[in-house]
Amino acid sequence: MSCHPYAVLAAQRLLPVLRSADAGQAERATRELLGAGCRAVELTTSTPGWARAVARAAGMRDARGRRAVIGVGTVTTTAQAEDALDAGAAFLVSPYPAPEAREAASRRGVPFLEGGFTPGEIAAAVRRAGAAKVFPAHVGGPDFIRSLRAVLPDALLVPTGGIRPGEVRRWLDAGASAVGIGSGLPAEPGELAALFAELAGPCCGQEC
Repeated sequence: MSCHPYAVLAAQRLLPVLRSADAGQAERATRELLGAGCRAVELTTSTPGWARAVARAAGMRDARGRRAVIGVGTVTTTAQAEDALDAGAAFLVSPYPAPEAREAASRRGVPFLEGGFTPGEIAAAVRRAGAAKVFPAHVGGPDFIRSLRAVLPDALLVPTGGIRPGEVRRWLDAGASAVGIGSGLPAEPGELAALFAELAGPCCGQEC
């Protein structure tokens, strides 16, 4: 039995968010990340040809031979959600509350990491799915995550937006389950692998 995407995110603790110039660039970046010890990668609908990139990335394997866990972000409509799921997405992500995408994901039985910024939006997403993307995270900072964690102790919280790789540990220490990073990841393969190795936490206990 394979791990739930949220278990993979919680173990990986850093979620790369790829906004690429085209599908080919997204595929190459995904392959590099997987080779460096990453397993879960978020591609976004802002990339031209993104559905093709998702379909190809979904068949890739990580450095341990496990199937990649490919998410699609910036999903806010039914059409985007259906296209992402048809392409093989393992989970969907939105930057803000997105009822259309939420309903499509629920209908297809795929996890939806719904975005929110206010405590009410975040709590509503957690009530529905046990998880929420906190966006834009840099506005509230790590202390905002610490306050959210106090009232949502069991939630999977993934702050994203304006966070640099060197700051990830501060967010994790504040209570983030994983941190979304859109830019600034090391280009050198060894440095990238070291970053994932440093941040990785325990998985769910099963072979995933």
